[in-house]
Amino acid sequence: MLTVTRHGSPAFASVIARLHGRGDTDFARVEGVVREILDDVRANGDAAVLRYVEQFEKRVVSTLFRPIASFDGAAALARLPADASEALELAATRITRFHAHERATMFAGDGFRFEDEGRSLGLRTRPLERVGVYAPGGKARYPSSVLMSAIPARVAGVAEIVLATPLAGDASDDGVLAAAHLAGVTAIVDAGGAQAIGALAYGTSTVPRVDKIVGPGNAYVACAKRLVYGSVAIDSIAGPSEILVVADDTAEPKFVAADLLSQAEHDEDAYVLLASESSKLVEAVQVELERQLASLPRALIAREALRRHGHAFVVPGRAELVQVANAIAPEHLSLQVEDPEGLLPLLRHAGAVFLGALTPEAAGDYVAGPSHVLPTGGAVRFGSPLGVHDFVARTSLIRYSADALRRDERAICALARLEGLEAHARAVTIRTGVPSSIG
Repeated sequence: MLTVTRHGSPAFASVIARLHGRGDTDFARVEGVVREILDDVRANGDAAVLRYVEQFEKRVVSTLFRPIASFDGAAALARLPADASEALELAATRITRFHAHERATMFAGDGFRFEDEGRSLGLRTRPLERVGVYAPGGKARYPSSVLMSAIPARVAGVAEIVLATPLAGDASDDGVLAAAHLAGVTAIVDAGGAQAIGALAYGTSTVPRVDKIVGPGNAYVACAKRLVYGSVAIDSIAGPSEILVVADDTAEPKFVAADLLSQAEHDEDAYVLLASESSKLVEAVQVELERQLASLPRALIAREALRRHGHAFVVPGRAELVQVANAIAPEHLSLQVEDPEGLLPLLRHAGAVFLGALTPEAAGDYVAGPSHVLPTGGAVRFGSPLGVHDFVARTSLIRYSADALRRDERAICALARLEGLEAHARAVTIRTGVPSSIG
């Protein structure tokens, strides 16, 4: 169950410090294998990918890269139970609506131009041409992550969205294929693991090279994304899921426990954290955790997550609640307090904030609208939720008139010569010294 640590105790600072450094993932165990796979894929393309699919995924794949039409996502959507297909369609609509607002506010006009004393300056925003979306396979199939990763790319204007996921070839694929259809995925790479990341990053004879790879995966996928960064862009290095519930004595213990377990059931390494001013609430939450675990299908996984990374921090007041939250910088932050909106301005770091007792974290996972692909391990200190902004590139625009170049000649040449770059200076003087009608 949750390990309770009280503010002011000898263990309090050390536990917070360990949680602050939880994002320093150790890839030493897998990096050698991942480098070998990536080098092989880079050199041997499809043949290497198919060999690793057979070795690691225990499948034989005849066609690695296929247009989405060949998988018929619309038919997969129709095969799903009605409640599942309707929920996917609702989620797709909500996610699209949210990211359309994001694009309208962040990229209105796709850039800007202005005149400044003969200099025409500006910024042009354009969508990436092709992105790769990774979705885990095997035991963990997450159609919601396909929606949350691919829809922002589509809204941004990305022309080609390639989904990499290992397919079972049976009805268990329908959720992922239906989500790909709704999200606007244009092709599927039928592979997972580091080999799929290598195929997307370097390209093969059948798999086109992408500009950016997004989406979560296991340690091998995360390590591969880190190693291919530079050949392509990536979103982030995803670690275990995490939640911090900040609760006061007005919180409902069964709500708090339910939200903690919604993260604990993801995997044994999930971080399940509670901070409260009320010892009585923490005790009640512990009782609720046991009660709800008794009927939870994934109770063994959730119990192990609670054992490894389940912590409850009891602090003396509101200021200390804020300190704990800002130090941990959680992926998911649930504010189950009397005045969540009043607390919000004091909180600097969180991937997604769930305001109030009636806002379960699960709503953000599925149908609220913002992407649930969030930085983990404290990376929200410098990272952001996946969004439209992740699928565009910006280009600076600069144009000089003859008069403007003459006015700036002295400053440009002085800086060029200060840095010992005479050719830079001459690139200016050769223009200002020769009359020209070129614009």
